[in-house]
Amino acid sequence: MTETDLIRSARQGDTSAWEALTRLHQEPVFRFAYLLLGDPDDAHDAAQETFIRAFYALGRFDDSRPLRPWLMSIAARQASNRRRSLGRYFAAMTRYSREAELTEPPPGGDDSRLLWQAVRRLKPDFQRAIYLRYFLDLPEAEMAAALGVAPGTVKSRLHRALEALRAVIGREFPELQDVEA
Repeated sequence: MTETDLIRSARQGDTSAWEALTRLHQEPVFRFAYLLLGDPDDAHDAAQETFIRAFYALGRFDDSRPLRPWLMSIAARQASNRRRSLGRYFAAMTRYSREAELTEPPPGGDDSRLLWQAVRRLKPDFQRAIYLRYFLDLPEAEMAAALGVAPGTVKSRLHRALEALRAVIGREFPELQDVEA
């Protein structure tokens, strides 16, 4: 069955079709939420909420489009809502403690962890663009759909995000400057 067939079946109440769609997209949605939130429990909750909201909105989804960007946009909103609901002071304290106690960095060695920390210093729009393109390998067209922006905006946002990341690395993570891409 194609993804479109699964979507159409899920709309008609086929729970096994919805479960198949969830399994297909669960890992990338969780990874994106984790990259945005930095906490596996919060990411799990955000991913779960993403699929709940997607299920209830499935009737409004245009099945001629890929599902993944739509799910990523919902996950980004869920992550943003979770962060905002914590309040500024609590969020700052939580981020500090998570950075100090983080036990599950993204896959890879110390350089991957440092790069992730550098990306977390960027503004949220830049973080999302870098995560979707370079951590989750979404093509620019799917990024545009996930971010709700024009494809040209994706290109300019990525360019600005990479410039900002270079500046952060130069200032705070000079050990990453000599790492080959």
